[in-house]
Amino acid sequence: MFKTADPILYSLLRQYARDNRKNMTLGESLLWEAIRQNGLGVKFLRQHVIGGFIVDFTCLEHQLVIEVDGGYHSEPRQQESDVIRQAWLEYHGFTVLRFTNEQVEVELPTVLATIVRTLSK
Repeated sequence: MFKTADPILYSLLRQYARDNRKNMTLGESLLWEAIRQNGLGVKFLRQHVIGGFIVDFTCLEHQLVIEVDGGYHSEPRQQESDVIRQAWLEYHGFTVLRFTNEQVEVELPTVLATIVRTLSK
């Protein structure tokens, strides 16, 4: 249960993660449909708690995190938060790939190819 989550924060973040799974953006939904059920040959989780963060998608086996960023990620405060979050994840051994909603919606095959390349490293 607490394999990747901070046990102190887990009960609070678990509900946020559930809410996020119910309210995915179009980009998140499209990507999830492409990668779920071993769509790329590995298991992905969505809205998974790692440490004190909820990541959009993760393949724990390959320590890969995929973030699909909406428009609010261009706000300065959110950008600062994203930098801190990504540094924490990378410090703990995760590779982080970031895509915008628009990239996923318009260039899904390219996004998937990037993920596959990263998984094969």
